[in-house]
Amino acid sequence: MWGKLCWKSDTRRLLVENTLAWIIAAIVLLVAGIGWKLRGISKGRPAPAALQTGQPLPEFTAEDEQGNQVQSSQLIGTPVVLLFVRGTWCPFCTRQVENLTKQYKEISESGARLILLTPQPLETTRRVADFFKVDFEFWLDESLHVTKQLGLLLPAGVPDDYRKEYGEDTIWPASLVIDAKGIIRYSGISKFIVDRPNPEKLLSVVKSL
Repeated sequence: MWGKLCWKSDTRRLLVENTLAWIIAAIVLLVAGIGWKLRGISKGRPAPAALQTGQPLPEFTAEDEQGNQVQSSQLIGTPVVLLFVRGTWCPFCTRQVENLTKQYKEISESGARLILLTPQPLETTRRVADFFKVDFEFWLDESLHVTKQLGLLLPAGVPDDYRKEYGEDTIWPASLVIDAKGIIRYSGISKFIVDRPNPEKLLSVVKSL
C-alpha cells in the first residue's frame, strides 16, 4: 500500500516537473524568437542616405487634411519638426504624439511648425487631430509614395487585425528637425518599433536653430 502511494506521489511530481519544464522551454523559445526578430530589425535599419543630418530635405509631394497637394519645398522659410508616424493603431506612435502635445506650445513659440506625416486614411487622421485638441498639421501619404521615396517603407508592418482598414505595408517611424533653409539638423530614425526620440530633444534642437 505504501509503495503504491509513493509511486503515485512520484508520478504526480514527475508530471508537474515535466509540465513546468515544457512551460519554461516555451517561454525561453518565445523570448529568443522575439529577441532575434528585434535584433534583425535593429541591425537592418540604417538611416536612409537622403535623411542624414546636414542633407537638404528631399523634394516630395503629399496631401494635407483638406486633400490638397503639398510639397516639401513649401517648408522652406521656417523651422519644421516633421514626424513620420504609422497611425492611430500603433500605441507607440499615439504615445509619441501625446507626449509632443506637452511640448507643442514651446515648439510653436520657437517659430517652428509641427507636421505629422502618416499613411493612414484622411478621416482617421482628422479624428486624431480632434482628439488631441492641438493644432498639429497632418500630411497624408496613403499611397506610400513618399514613404518609398524616402526609404522608410516597412513591408508587412501592419498587424493582421488592422490590415483590412490600413493595408499591409506602412511607414518606418522617423523624426526630423529641419531649419528654415530646408536642411535636416536632426535625424532620428527609430531602430526599434518602440524607439522614439525624447520630445525635449526635438525641442532643444529647434531652440538651437
